[in-house]
Amino acid sequence: MFNYNYVTSQQLAGFDKYKYNAVDTNPLSVYVMQHLWNRIVKVVPLWIAPNLLTFSGFLLILINYLLLSFYDWNYTASGPGSQHAPDWVWSVSGLATFSAYALDSIDGKHARRTMSSSPLGELFDHGLDSWATSLFTLSLFSVFGISVDSGVSAYTLYCVLCVILLTFIISHWEKYNTGVLFLPWGYDISQLTLTAVYLLTAVIGVEAWHKPLPFGYFFTDILIAMVIGCSAFMSLPQTLYNIYLAHKRGSLLRNSLYEGLLPLLSPCLLFTLLTTWAVMSPSNVLTQNPRSFLWMTGVAFSNVTCRLIICQMTNTRTEAFHWLLLPLAGITSGVVFGIPAQIEFLCLMAYSTLVTVAHIHYGVCVGRQLSKHLNIYIFSLGKRHQE
Repeated sequence: MFNYNYVTSQQLAGFDKYKYNAVDTNPLSVYVMQHLWNRIVKVVPLWIAPNLLTFSGFLLILINYLLLSFYDWNYTASGPGSQHAPDWVWSVSGLATFSAYALDSIDGKHARRTMSSSPLGELFDHGLDSWATSLFTLSLFSVFGISVDSGVSAYTLYCVLCVILLTFIISHWEKYNTGVLFLPWGYDISQLTLTAVYLLTAVIGVEAWHKPLPFGYFFTDILIAMVIGCSAFMSLPQTLYNIYLAHKRGSLLRNSLYEGLLPLLSPCLLFTLLTTWAVMSPSNVLTQNPRSFLWMTGVAFSNVTCRLIICQMTNTRTEAFHWLLLPLAGITSGVVFGIPAQIEFLCLMAYSTLVTVAHIHYGVCVGRQLSKHLNIYIFSLGKRHQE
């Protein structure tokens, strides 16, 4: 069941030649956080595999998301007059978020410390990050939620999620073209902000975020402005500038504009189809089932991104069209032509299940295939016996 070979022989050969090449210019990371991580990593026992740290951090994020889903399924529990999640939930969220942030930051250091660095470790790390990005975002939505008073609708949450996911993928699109992963500045800022918001919520209560500020603004307005600002004025310009410099030096890996833009085709089609579904829905599916729709968006995005990560690590050509877009296109066509609300809900549940199962199957199979090829175990520092 989990022996399907998703990675091609050409990509396996690319992994054999792969060397990690990343640049971190974020002052917060370089001058503050790295010193903290260098101290923390010394506490980790040398027998622990780096991928175990990575996976533990992801599990903390997932558990936190499930906990908040239990207390706030429709993103309305934080609004005025609703039954709020207990204060201890926000404390747990803050602790889980910072712990996951720490584990994600020290796994690479621990790999070098134990001389166990491998392409599988980087793929495992960035692949889980592509899923964790949506989980972080969907968890934070429980603090501010859907509120008529602050003007936040399910469509607002969806748009914010899309901006954050697109911000994530452009860094890997950048590496696909330049061969260098320029770590985004927004990552450390976002993780510390998330931790602070959760801990403040535990202390002052979730109601404080829903009170209007001077001039009629709300905290959600500030948050949305920060997200859009970081993407439009920090991440995207930095990516385009780095690609321009590579072009000027003659070091671009792709020889045409089409080849350079090819990795963005499937993500753009994905968001186009999902947006069309949400806007044209006869039953207003995004408003009626916000958590299911947003979960589906995040998982589908992660699967598309993981395939791009493999291509940029192996310097192979990315696919133009992801097969998961085919059933989504069929559902969207049905929505445009007015399928019944009951059928639409079943389509939402079916497609959410499909992308989740397909993504887990993809991740497990790729991990098993690469661990066998590289003669290592995923969660152990031991070596496989040669066959």
